[in-house]
Amino acid sequence: MKAELMWEHFSKKNNIHASYEAWAFCGGGENGDRLAHLVLEGKKTATASAYISYQQEKEELPKEGCYSIVLFDDGEAACIVQTQKVSLVPFDEVSERHAYLEGEGDRSLAYWRQAHRKFFAEDYQAAGKAFDEHGLTVLEEFRMVCSQQEEEKI
Repeated sequence: MKAELMWEHFSKKNNIHASYEAWAFCGGGENGDRLAHLVLEGKKTATASAYISYQQEKEELPKEGCYSIVLFDDGEAACIVQTQKVSLVPFDEVSERHAYLEGEGDRSLAYWRQAHRKFFAEDYQAAGKAFDEHGLTVLEEFRMVCSQQEEEKI
């Protein structure tokens, strides 16, 4: 199901008059699909981004209460999530709790740091900078409010 159709069904059913953004984790690909499946399984209820990428793109930070449609790499909608909490935290101060909520690997902070250090280093490189262990990280907690499977039943 395409994002527009999922949003149309969800917003009408719930009488929601808001906008949404549609995106894929990690910009898509196999890794993005894997993360979308973790959301569908209920294991992933948080995500993180390097703040420097928002600066580079001149993009606004997500806001509490906003809706996003998580996409698979093929452009199909996986689910709709609603942002519950957004915070800016230095990379080296991200908590074990947040790492666990991201649902990746063994859900440990050590795994989170290893995976995100590599991923964020690319964002820093694109900005012409070296990765900064103290650089700000955008932490986002969300809840899934609609899944692909729920919409397919309609």
